[in-house]
Amino acid sequence: MGQCTRRGFITRSLTTTSGLLWASNVRAKVRGANDDIRVAIVGLRKKGKEHIDSFRKLPGVRIVALCDCDTQFLDFETRQFKQRNEAVRTYVDYRKLLDDQDIDAVVLPVPDHWHALMTIWACQAGKDVFIEKPASYSIWEGRKMIEAARKYKRIVQVGSQNRSDAGLRALVPYIQQGSLGPVQRVRCFCYNRRESIGKVSGPQPVPSTCDYDLFQGPAPLTPLLRKDLHYDWHWFWDTGTGEMGNIGAHLLDHARWIIGQEALAPRAVSLGGRFGYDDDGQTPNTQIAFFDYRPVPMIYEIRGLPRRKGSTGMDTYQRLRASTRIECEGGFFAGGRGGGWAYDRDGKKIKQFKGDGGPDHQGNFIRAMRTRNVADLRADIEVGHTSAILCHMANISYRLGRRQAPHTIRQALRDNDLLTDAFERMLSHLDANGVDLSSHPAAIGPVLTFDAERERFVGDAGDEANTFLKRRYRRPFVVPEEV
Repeated sequence: MGQCTRRGFITRSLTTTSGLLWASNVRAKVRGANDDIRVAIVGLRKKGKEHIDSFRKLPGVRIVALCDCDTQFLDFETRQFKQRNEAVRTYVDYRKLLDDQDIDAVVLPVPDHWHALMTIWACQAGKDVFIEKPASYSIWEGRKMIEAARKYKRIVQVGSQNRSDAGLRALVPYIQQGSLGPVQRVRCFCYNRRESIGKVSGPQPVPSTCDYDLFQGPAPLTPLLRKDLHYDWHWFWDTGTGEMGNIGAHLLDHARWIIGQEALAPRAVSLGGRFGYDDDGQTPNTQIAFFDYRPVPMIYEIRGLPRRKGSTGMDTYQRLRASTRIECEGGFFAGGRGGGWAYDRDGKKIKQFKGDGGPDHQGNFIRAMRTRNVADLRADIEVGHTSAILCHMANISYRLGRRQAPHTIRQALRDNDLLTDAFERMLSHLDANGVDLSSHPAAIGPVLTFDAERERFVGDAGDEANTFLKRRYRRPFVVPEEV
């Protein structure tokens, strides 16, 4: 089997059983309690730098490899290692890195469209995985990631570091034990300024340092039609999941965890649009998503425009801007990553939950690698998959939506007080930004019903929604039916 390379496996047998035999035979050695864990960081922009800093500080951990399809970032980080006299191997092509038997785990702060394939390949190569949020690019891919983790007995942690925040970890029993009374509803807010990404008149040059074929991977190899190749992939459906998957994957995940909601919402609906500027972005910068949990509904609001046109400040909801509000019969909690406060019914502070941002999340991953116990993970891939599905449900509803006049949307929301309130505040927000909804109406999607057991949409609009469960892949970057 030594002559069977990872590249050969990928290009010849992604969907055959012969590759699975190869994968099981090259499974990496499980490290003992006294052995160093050898880690590779894949993707070296801002989040990659943060992971380098975090993993370098962990005892018994060595970063032994770096990978990025753009050599400007790979070369920069390699120089930093050299200046510290730390040996590190470098790769442009992730597939070659997977041939390296001296790597125990890969850390993957990579674009959403690469999450599933990089995770599955790593599991097949016998490596544990720390994958950034949202866990998956699509619902079907998330299930395949779980199947790969379980089949190859890999530890797969999702980068939902709020589950490691000291304040939120103290808050969970406080809420679930009923200290503020029964939970009534959950509101999540992402009022986070997003400037226009600009508009181009035609295909843009790809940086000479970047292998664009590797960057696109499973996505179509289309011309580059944006100014910023790297960060702005978030706002295109071929590669990203918008602000819903970007920040929503955190907020919806830790809200679900705080109130003890393990299941999926049976129904979801979303509305919004891309307002305030004409640019090349595709995902909404203003969006509301409602998740019909019973008896505790959950709503998530996104705003990328400022408080008003010409302002640099952002809107708030009762002083919250990028936070979660757990509303209970006897009071509420307001906060998020970094902790927050519990308030009584009159809005008086009664208890602080001081957070730390979850710096132990990487350490939790390493400890679970040593115990080989999935239950030791704070954000196992299956946990991340459930939270990602919520994001996908909302985005699919939005993408199936139709632009409607405000009075039509009001009529559709008339029986839902939470949605009606959020929509009216959204209208005021857009009006303050000079958005004319008569010429650029908001879109409202259908209420989607999800069968959690089969992981398929059912009922009205179910057939249309199911077309978004899985994408078409570009060979050889194909997520296999059988992992």
